[in-house]
Amino acid sequence: MFLKCRLGTMTNEVTHNTDRKRFVLTVDGETAGFADYVTPSEDVRDFNHTVINPDFRGQGLSSPLVKAALDDTREAGLKAVASCSAVQHFVNKNPEYEDLIRR
Repeated sequence: MFLKCRLGTMTNEVTHNTDRKRFVLTVDGETAGFADYVTPSEDVRDFNHTVINPDFRGQGLSSPLVKAALDDTREAGLKAVASCSAVQHFVNKNPEYEDLIRR
């Protein structure tokens, strides 16, 4: 999974490291954050930890990271659990993702 977008003068990329069960956000080639998940069953990703590195905080970068992770989850035909507060917050602000969340 690879998502590339431009915010202002920054180029953001989100990649899916399936071995580590992690979505990684890079900004202009630097790792800016990640969203980790576990798979309690074959059809569920439980997003349990999302981090934006201190140098990149306050720039609204958790949203494109979580969006890419949830979009990939939907495309894979899976459900998500929002154990992480960043994912919960994103879903609360973006109700079009509510159907993806397993409660």
